[in-house]
Amino acid sequence: MKNSKVKNIFNFLLLFFITFVVLYFALKDDFHAIIDQILHLNIFWFLVAILLYVGSVLVRSFGLFKLIREFKKDYPLFQAVRLAFMTQFFNGVTPFATGGQPFQVYHLRKAGVSMTDGTNIIVQNFVVYQIALVFLGIVAVLSNHFFHFFEKVSILQHLVTLGFICNTLVVIGLLFVAYAKEMNKKIIKFAIQLLDKIHLVKDKEAQEKKWEDSVDRFNKSASSLMKNRKLLFQTIGLNLLGLCLLYSVPLAVAYSMGIFDAFNVLEAIVSSAYVMLIGAFVPIPGGTGGLEYGFVQFFGNFVGGAPLNAMMLIWRFCTYYFGMIIGALALYVKGKD
Repeated sequence: MKNSKVKNIFNFLLLFFITFVVLYFALKDDFHAIIDQILHLNIFWFLVAILLYVGSVLVRSFGLFKLIREFKKDYPLFQAVRLAFMTQFFNGVTPFATGGQPFQVYHLRKAGVSMTDGTNIIVQNFVVYQIALVFLGIVAVLSNHFFHFFEKVSILQHLVTLGFICNTLVVIGLLFVAYAKEMNKKIIKFAIQLLDKIHLVKDKEAQEKKWEDSVDRFNKSASSLMKNRKLLFQTIGLNLLGLCLLYSVPLAVAYSMGIFDAFNVLEAIVSSAYVMLIGAFVPIPGGTGGLEYGFVQFFGNFVGGAPLNAMMLIWRFCTYYFGMIIGALALYVKGKD
């Protein structure tokens, strides 16, 4: 417990430090112009940007709700929404967004869902999210191939391509685990025996049992989801819609600044998909630093100068800091856990 608290404090301090650095570099060249842009926002379009973000969380929470209902018929929708926002907080304060899923299992356990069923739910939710993410990645890569949106950021394009390949391999790996249980067990046994020979594993038999049990649990949850085609396609569709809403936020932010013709909704979604793939490589809570840099580089193809930096700051507030604030508040909203 003490180590966990120390780790959380370190993550918060790191987040504040990187945020300060990002703000410094974003504001240092044209401070007054950027602040002026922010102070003169069109409130209507700013609220639309906020609502797009909230809508993305709500839509994805409904997908999670449908998965939970397969295991606990009386689980309320409000709790699924609350859980989705709390997850935003825990993802936001941990590197690579690793804190959300363990918290989801913990929350579901308190709500009366067994640890095994809770793990199955979170695995299924992760599978459908990854499939939706890869599908949008394919759309982004193909769109850029045909329309050449980002000819000036070739280095970042290569990094994005790497991110797309990594996410695709994750999906392939998930499907492999789901459909090739015995082969996976053989691979695990071979790997542990190899690690045992070079003295990197203690208690070989216990480790084999642990990993084989994990494979069995994952296989069971993934296989049951794949057999329920209706639920599978519904939850993938909800995750796709949620991601599209999230990726449309920069367009509403641009409109809030009076920028109506710089880019369209397809360019916003493609650019955002690329930016999020950049953030996946940043081992800092919230991808801070990497996401801001990626945003400036990709949206810099459409907008420049002070408006671009102001857009980045507003977008980051809408899609990250606002979510963390709501998530923190949701932690103190009492529900029927």
